[in-house]
Amino acid sequence: MTLFGPNKTDVAVLESKFEIYEQVSKEMLDKLDRAVNTISENSNRVAIILERHEGKLNESARTDQIIIEMINDLKENNIKENKSSKEKVEKLELKIQELSKFRWVTVGIGTAAVLIIKSSDFFGSILSLPKTPLTTQTIYGTMVEEVVSQNVLR
Repeated sequence: MTLFGPNKTDVAVLESKFEIYEQVSKEMLDKLDRAVNTISENSNRVAIILERHEGKLNESARTDQIIIEMINDLKENNIKENKSSKEKVEKLELKIQELSKFRWVTVGIGTAAVLIIKSSDFFGSILSLPKTPLTTQTIYGTMVEEVVSQNVLR
């Protein structure tokens, strides 16, 4: 060994070790490069999956919005139909009340007419004055009336 410089064998050993390190570093760089490529590919795949997922979420949000609008439209239509039905029912109730009033008025008028007709027969016979007989006879001090009527043979 020389004091001031490297020996040829030392240089050869160093060169061989340097070559080994160089090979190891190339292998490591190759592995790192493959790992970076794999990570990049996986990152691209994840990005595609996320993009598809985001598209599905956007589509789902649009569908939900359309469904909400349809429900609101149905709700408004239901409210309008309900109001219309209530108005029709109220009109029918008024007509029924009017018909009921008419019925009771008609029954009352009919009852009054029957009462008046029957009461006129009853009160008329009571209030009528006795008619003078067409012929009178006195038998044993009592007057007997004979009424000659055309409807005797009936």
